Amino acid sequence: MRKKLKNKWDILKQKIYIVIYGSNTFAGKLFDLVLLAVILLSVLLVMLESIESFDMKHHISLKVCEWIITVFFTIEYILRILCNKKPLKYVFSFYGIVDLISILPMYLSFFVADAQVLTVVRALRLLRLFGILNLVPYIGQESHLKLAIKASRTKIIVFVYFVLVVSIILGALMYVIEGKDNGFTSIPRSIYWCIVTLTTVGYGDIAPQTIQGQMIASFIMIMGYGIIAVPTGIVTAEFSNIKRNRLDARKRRNCPSCTTTIYDEDANYCYNCGQKLGDVFKK
Repeated sequence: MRKKLKNKWDILKQKIYIVIYGSNTFAGKLFDLVLLAVILLSVLLVMLESIESFDMKHHISLKVCEWIITVFFTIEYILRILCNKKPLKYVFSFYGIVDLISILPMYLSFFVADAQVLTVVRALRLLRLFGILNLVPYIGQESHLKLAIKASRTKIIVFVYFVLVVSIILGALMYVIEGKDNGFTSIPRSIYWCIVTLTTVGYGDIAPQTIQGQMIASFIMIMGYGIIAVPTGIVTAEFSNIKRNRLDARKRRNCPSCTTTIYDEDANYCYNCGQKLGDVFKK
């Protein structure tokens, strides 16, 4: 009897797994589409709740809908754990953590006021869109971008360090030139002004009044355009290098006799041993 129950439970888990994790079946696709619709609806509800006039008219309806969605996500989260062969792997994975965070705020609202606002993090669940719609080319581009950022991180760190040093020096200089009477009440506040100006944000809460200060401000503004372009150029160059290397890798082939790598697309014979080469490049 226990064996029969166990077999039935295993079959049920397998069916649930196919529906939740599989996207090749009709039931799996339908579940994915419903899940996406519910995620979008939950994010929309949080946005509508932040509109005071709308929330006053439909507060109870919004709360009921949010709790229904939370219960749906809770059941889905539990089912994902139960039907998974490696539940801990899912629990501590990126999507597992996001799924957990998406249901916690509503339960925390019993203890912490306005905690339900954090349910907006459910928008992160939209990242499942890549897997659901099978957007493989976009995923490939995302991996290229990630590698490019990783390859250029040292250059970017050095650049950011340089910008911070320049901001400290120019901020201190503006503190000396402008002084407290013109709003530069301290060196940290002057550094803040310098960073705001350097990044071309320009809040306008502090402005230099002296000619010397305005000249330095003009220099910082002009320098800001170049500073914004540098990190973009670094990442773009690394991104291009990675794509070029991937393309070169697809075009190379190996000699069937001596395994020498041939990069010349038009070569008919191996330059090392003279063996005739095939027409198929290494994929």
